[in-house]
Amino acid sequence: MHHDSKRVHGVPIWMMQSLTGVCGCLYYNYRLKAYCLRCDFFKRAPSQAATSKKEISVSRTKCAGIAGVVTILLLSCVMLSFAEETQTPSYTVPFGDGYDEMTISQIDLAGDLERQIVVDREKGQYLGHPTTALMGDGKTIFCVYPNEHGKGPIFMKKSTDAGLTWSERLPTPKSWETNRMAPMIFRLTDAHGKARVFVFSGTRDEGPYTPVRAAVSEDEGATWSELEPLGTWGGVMGMTDIVPVNGKPGHYMAMFFDDGGEFISGSDHFAENRKKYPGIKGHIFTDLVKSYTEDGGVTWSFPESVFKSFDCHLIEPGIVRSPDGKRLAVLLRENSRQYNSQIIFSDDEGKTWTEPRPLPASLCGDRHTVRYTNDGRLIVSFRDLPPRRLKSKTPSLGDWIAWVGTWDDLVEGRQGQYRIRLADNYVNGDCAYPGVIVLKDGTIVLTTYGHWVEGEKPYIITIRLDLSEMDAKCKELKSNSNE
Repeated sequence: MHHDSKRVHGVPIWMMQSLTGVCGCLYYNYRLKAYCLRCDFFKRAPSQAATSKKEISVSRTKCAGIAGVVTILLLSCVMLSFAEETQTPSYTVPFGDGYDEMTISQIDLAGDLERQIVVDREKGQYLGHPTTALMGDGKTIFCVYPNEHGKGPIFMKKSTDAGLTWSERLPTPKSWETNRMAPMIFRLTDAHGKARVFVFSGTRDEGPYTPVRAAVSEDEGATWSELEPLGTWGGVMGMTDIVPVNGKPGHYMAMFFDDGGEFISGSDHFAENRKKYPGIKGHIFTDLVKSYTEDGGVTWSFPESVFKSFDCHLIEPGIVRSPDGKRLAVLLRENSRQYNSQIIFSDDEGKTWTEPRPLPASLCGDRHTVRYTNDGRLIVSFRDLPPRRLKSKTPSLGDWIAWVGTWDDLVEGRQGQYRIRLADNYVNGDCAYPGVIVLKDGTIVLTTYGHWVEGEKPYIITIRLDLSEMDAKCKELKSNSNE
């Protein structure tokens, strides 16, 4: 599936088609009438011009009638084209039981500060946008994050006890200081069973152009390479999420996005093109893309477009596979703030996709990270930031949220089972680019940044959850509300 809002130099194609069609109708009408004035069109050949005023009058009347009919037919075609182009897109159509309302329970852990384990904090220094990866021993977790908002040198820390404690900042290669986007970390395995850990660094819409780059560790994070380009192509938050391709060891699909189409092509005219193609908030468009690897992440294919739009800006994909392994779903932030967050599905390992469909209000927000819990349910960690029309309806605007539900809830557009307010963020909309890890014993290890203390710079914390405890709290909430 490839969607485009269909504009040329910022003008919708349906408008251009309509204007062209109307002009064509008028021109045809004019030429036909002019011809009829010169010829007895119905009774004579063109070389036999009508001579009497009566004959000319008859010709005028008849030809004007034909011209009118032809004009109506042509205008009808234009209107049909217009109707086809302006059909209500699926991403605006309400779906499920919670499109505009959130009625599920929300557990509030924001005041439970004892749950919050500090990963990194530095007075006066912005620390944000972490991602995490679990190593093969089931307890070592690496966390990478930039020292500015979505850019700056990459810092790295390690936990050897599944997030209970964290190391000091680890030494990193020199090129990691040149990072210009929120870094991503993944542990991938090739077809021969060799595991590698990758740190991906994406492209930013300011400063010198840099393609998507990757650093790799061949020894479970003990040593690291410099950042090296994966190709000439770029992308925002390169390799935002990665999923194995079913039945093909060592094959993975990554998804990320391109803001304006300039990063993928490798050109550096972003600011120039923003002036040339003005759109919502100055964006040209957003292009959700996919890339594949067949060697466990060492090399990646040139990105292919999945969804492109001037109107509905879909970014920050969070991928999850169905319990039977046959279907993929991607939860997406909608960055124009006009529409709900969206979801798309694929039944052929990402080759084709459904049209976007709105998520319920309980899942509206940014940077969804989706994982299965040990009992088969889903937990989704994200920033609670719905579209403008729903901001007054959420009890935790701009905070760090976890959603608990099932795969079927996603498919059917249901609100889910309950939500958890994990922490109170004091600067609206600047928190919760989360790492989510589910341990073998069922413990959920969630890590993110936020402005957790009013008036201070953001820092990074980990919260560990036992879902059975959360279930009990939800049951208690419902019981108290029924009293």
